[in-house]
Amino acid sequence: MDILTICEANNVPLTPITFLKRASECYPNRTSIIYRQTRFTWPQTYDRCCRLAAALLSLNITRNNIVSILAPNVPAMYEMHFAIPMTGAVLNPINTRLDAKTIAIILRHAQPKILFIDHEFAPLTQEVLHLLPFDDPIPKPLIIFINDMDSTTKHSPGELEYEGLIRTGDPSPSMSTSTFCVRNEHDPISLNYTSGTTADPKGVVVSHRGAYLSALSTIMDWEMGISPVYLWTLPMFHANGWSHTWSVAARGGTNVCLRHVTAPEIYKNISSHGVTHMSCVPTVLRFLIEGQQSDWSHSSRPVHILTGGSSPPTALLKKVEQLGFRIMHGYGLTETSGPVLFCEWQDEWNRLPEHRQMQLKARQGIRNITLADVDVKNTTTQESVPRDGKTTGEILIKGNSVMKGYLKNPKATSEAFKDGWFNTGDIGVIHPDGHLEIKDRSKDIIISGGENISSIEVEKVLYENQKVVEAAVVAMPHPLWGETPCAFIVLKVVETRQGPREEEFVTSERDLIAYCRDSMPHFMCPRKVVFLQELPKNSNGKILKSKLRDIAKAFVVDEDGVGSKKVQRRGVDHVSSRL
Repeated sequence: MDILTICEANNVPLTPITFLKRASECYPNRTSIIYRQTRFTWPQTYDRCCRLAAALLSLNITRNNIVSILAPNVPAMYEMHFAIPMTGAVLNPINTRLDAKTIAIILRHAQPKILFIDHEFAPLTQEVLHLLPFDDPIPKPLIIFINDMDSTTKHSPGELEYEGLIRTGDPSPSMSTSTFCVRNEHDPISLNYTSGTTADPKGVVVSHRGAYLSALSTIMDWEMGISPVYLWTLPMFHANGWSHTWSVAARGGTNVCLRHVTAPEIYKNISSHGVTHMSCVPTVLRFLIEGQQSDWSHSSRPVHILTGGSSPPTALLKKVEQLGFRIMHGYGLTETSGPVLFCEWQDEWNRLPEHRQMQLKARQGIRNITLADVDVKNTTTQESVPRDGKTTGEILIKGNSVMKGYLKNPKATSEAFKDGWFNTGDIGVIHPDGHLEIKDRSKDIIISGGENISSIEVEKVLYENQKVVEAAVVAMPHPLWGETPCAFIVLKVVETRQGPREEEFVTSERDLIAYCRDSMPHFMCPRKVVFLQELPKNSNGKILKSKLRDIAKAFVVDEDGVGSKKVQRRGVDHVSSRL
C-alpha cells in the first residue's frame, strides 16, 4: 500500500465555499435568501458571489488580504461569507455593537484593504475613521457602502457601492473555477475578534478546514434536515453565525435575513416563511417570552432553536418550549468556530419528569462529530477528573475546528494551546453519561472559606423564582470567609391598571435571600441582593460579570448575612466588551 500516492484526484482541500456551487447546481429552484421583499435562488446567489469576487479581484484583492465588514444580517453580509474567500482573501466581520474606539483598535490591528459599511453604520464609521492616525504608514481601507436593494440613496462621484460592484463584476469561466481551488485548507478563511472584556480584542484566525468541518458538524449534531428555513436571529459577525452561514448552503436551505432582531419581527417571519431553525443567545429567548404575541399559535412543526453563549436556566427553557419551540443547548467559543458540544437528547430522558428533562437540556452535552477530543482536567495535576458530575476542572478541547491562533499575538496563542489542548478557561464537570456541564468561568468561581461556589448554580436557583427575569451572581468581600455571593437581579414588571408597578415592591432583598436558603446550602446563598433595571451586557448579549464584580467590591456584608441596609436600586449602562 505504500506505493499508493496522494494526487489531485483524491486530495482536494476542504473549504465551505464549495457548498455554494453545489447548492446552485443541486437546488436550482430553491430560495436561498429572503429579506423583506427581496428573494434570490441559489443560482442567483452563486452568480452574485462570483460577480462580487471578480470585482474584488479587479480592486487588487489577493490571497490573505483582509476585507472587513460592518453590517447587520442583510443579504450582502451573507454573500460576502462566500465571495471574499473565493478570492483567497480573509473575511473580517466586525461586531456592529462595538463602539468607535474598539472598532478603530480592530482596524489598526487587522489592517484591512477594504471596509464594507452598511448605510446604517455610516455615522459610526465616520467616528472610527477620525480615530485612525493620519500619520500611520498603513493606508486607510477603501470604503465600500452597502445599501438596501430598494434604496434610492445617491452616492458622491467616486464612492463605491456594493450593488454597483456586483453589476460591474464580470467573472470569466476560468475565474469561477479557479476561485474555488483553495491552495491549502489550512489557509485562513475568517478573522473574528473577541469582544475584549478586560483587554483589547484578540483576532481569532479560522481556517477553511476548520470552517468546513464546523459547518458539517452542525448539520449532523443539530439534525438539520434537507432544505431548512433558517431565521437569522444570531449575528453573522458572531463566529460567522456559528458557521451556519455555510451550513445552510450545504443543505440547500433558505436564509431569512433580519436587519433588527425584535420579538415582533421574529414571530412575523416565522409565520410568513415557515421557519424551521434559528440560533440565539439566552437573551433572545427572553425576547420570545416577553414579546409573545396574543395571536401567536405555533405551526404543526416546531421551530428548532440552538442556544449557547451562557447557560440557560431551566425555568427559561421550559417557558420557551411551551411556546412551541424545541431547544438544543450547545457550547463553543469564537476560538472553536462555533459549537463543539451539543446536548444530544437521549430517548430514556423522555420518561423523566418535565423539570428533570429541562435540567438535562441545560447541560452543554457531548463533543460534536468532527471534534477530536474534549476533556475536563484538574488545573494543577492535569489529570482527567472522574465522571461523577461533581469534581470540577477546566474544559479542554482539541480538533480541526479550533482556531489557527490569535493574529499577531504569539504569547496569547501559546498560552491558549499549552499542553497540546485548547484551554477554554471554563470550569465544568463530566457526568457518568459523558455529558459535560459548565459550572463557571474560572474567574467567576466564588471561594468562600475554602469552598468553591459556582455562580451558575446559585443563578439557577434564582431563576426558579417566578419574579426574577435576570440574575447574575459574583463575589463580594467578606471579613471572615474572604468572599461570599452577591446577586444582581432584574425583577419582572407587574402590570396594573395604573401601569407598570415598580419592581422593588414585588419582592425584597430579604425575601430572595430567604428563598435561596430554602433551596440550597446556606454558605452558597447570596448575602446581598442588588436590584437593577438592566444587567450590563457585552455586544453579544452576555452579562458582564467583570463590571458587576467592580460594583460588588465596594459592598460590606452585614454580620447577620441578610443585610439590614437597603441597597439603592441603580441602572447599569449597556457596554460593549469581550465575548
